Amino acid sequence: MELIDIGANLCHESFASDLDEVLERAARSGVGRIIVTGASGPDSEAAAALARRHPGRLRSTAGVHPHEAAAFDGRAAAVIEALAVREEVAAIGETGLDFYRDLSPRRDQERAFEAHLEIAARLGLPVFMHERDAHRRFVELLKPFRDRLGPAVIHCFTGDRDALHAYLDLDLHVGITGWICDERRGLHLRELAGRIPADRLMLETDSPYLLPRDLRPRPRSRRNEPARLAHIARVVADAAGETVEALAARTTATACAFFGLPLSSDMAAGA
Repeated sequence: MELIDIGANLCHESFASDLDEVLERAARSGVGRIIVTGASGPDSEAAAALARRHPGRLRSTAGVHPHEAAAFDGRAAAVIEALAVREEVAAIGETGLDFYRDLSPRRDQERAFEAHLEIAARLGLPVFMHERDAHRRFVELLKPFRDRLGPAVIHCFTGDRDALHAYLDLDLHVGITGWICDERRGLHLRELAGRIPADRLMLETDSPYLLPRDLRPRPRSRRNEPARLAHIARVVADAAGETVEALAARTTATACAFFGLPLSSDMAAGA
């Protein structure tokens, strides 16, 4: 069984001391390839450098998270564009809107989001997007760009049925995380998992965040890591009414098509 984690923040400081071990545990659990999320200019540069050191196993994204949007300027846009032409960079993002925390002013978030969409449209790269408590405005900003964009994913989807169908109507892919394992706030995703078309669903951990709450025995550390994707896959497969092997095969094929990856990760074995 092969899995692809489409969103892991491996440049987070919590991975600084044991990243090699984290990657080895991921490989042993069936996670052969990982997309490393870029969430700021410096973070995107670090993500690209990390991916370059692990060809065949890691790729990266280049973007500025809405939490960091107040710092988004022409220099940040230039950094993203420069990174985007590198072979190891597979998508533009993380970008979007987060009106839940509002760590950057909403107007700055909107301005940065539109700039990312313009870059992705011009360069023909997929888009890795974030939305929380901003569905209506997110759709308003995305719609004018949609015909010019290629593949686009709403990562870490946590919304309701109406939001899901609105995103599917926009031909978006949907990323599911360990949020689906959270009995306090994520159980509705188990009903929605079966509504996501076979060629639109992808899986992610959003490491080091969103450690699945239903892991038994409970891990000593609250840090999530890509090896946990196998557990998330089993939960999603059960919710969708299929075997985990079938779910892994189709989500891996979907991720390969989305990010332009080869179908087999055999070449990653020696990375």
